[in-house]
Amino acid sequence: MKLRIPGAAAAVVLGAALVLSGCGSDDGASPSASPSASASATEAPTPTAEDVAAVESVEVSGDAGKAPTVEFTAPLTVSTGTVHVVSDGDGAEFEDGQSLTIHSVVYSGADASQLGDTYADDSAESVLLDQNVIIPQLYEALSGKHVGARFVFANPAQDASGNAVTYVTVGEVTDARTVPTRAEGEAVTPAEGLPSVTLDDSGKPSIEIPEGYEAPDELVVQPLIKGSGPEVSADQTVTVQYSGWLLDGTQFDSSWERGAPTSFGLDQVIKGWTDGLAGQTVGSQVLLVVPADQAYGDQASGAIPANSPLVFVVDILDAQ
Repeated sequence: MKLRIPGAAAAVVLGAALVLSGCGSDDGASPSASPSASASATEAPTPTAEDVAAVESVEVSGDAGKAPTVEFTAPLTVSTGTVHVVSDGDGAEFEDGQSLTIHSVVYSGADASQLGDTYADDSAESVLLDQNVIIPQLYEALSGKHVGARFVFANPAQDASGNAVTYVTVGEVTDARTVPTRAEGEAVTPAEGLPSVTLDDSGKPSIEIPEGYEAPDELVVQPLIKGSGPEVSADQTVTVQYSGWLLDGTQFDSSWERGAPTSFGLDQVIKGWTDGLAGQTVGSQVLLVVPADQAYGDQASGAIPANSPLVFVVDILDAQ
């Protein structure tokens, strides 16, 4: 039976496969509804000769900027994530740390049926070209390439039913943008009584919880820096730096500690993040105090106990 999913889901498949560590950490939890497992470049298996041959057998044709024509013989399987650059682009050369806009068409390796097409609804994925963020095979393949590059990426995964499947993604990098490393804008004086935020020279935040501070019943959204960029909508992919703490001041997660920003869809995170960041502007820094029922509720998540209100400081660096 052929599996059909909406075109926008192609970006989800691509993002889940390409992101190395997502928003999570080994000892904490992310704002994501389904955090990715942590990994490191040294742990990534090397594709076999058979993997490389399988991916290089995928034929890609068609005009740049439009959904390509893709042909391959099914079933196509690989033992690990494997990338082949079909053609380089003639645009600007990629720089390390840039946000790459990637359109993609995704297929089932089992029967070559199309699973999604981001060209159809303009739902391109944002992926950071950072070796701490994406799988090393893709980082190595795209480093030094140019806007317009096309690639084939095959990865083994599991479908919604837990069955083994290989996804075959044909991607095209349609843009590359340099994003700031921290929030930039006009400082905002926060309301009294909230957790106080201090930034070091790099912009990394730390917090101090007031003595006797009680978790609010409603989500607290306090801009600390007002950015001058466009307003963020709840259906966008954002690139952020963030740190998260329990109400006793214990930090459970931080992109700053991992050394790179992270990107994810605002429709794929806890409700406190979706509601708190939608409507803010790019370049802003936002303090969020999230009640437990808008975080993980009565479920524990990594280092976060059940029924825990959470505090976040989020720098919104980009949104697409």
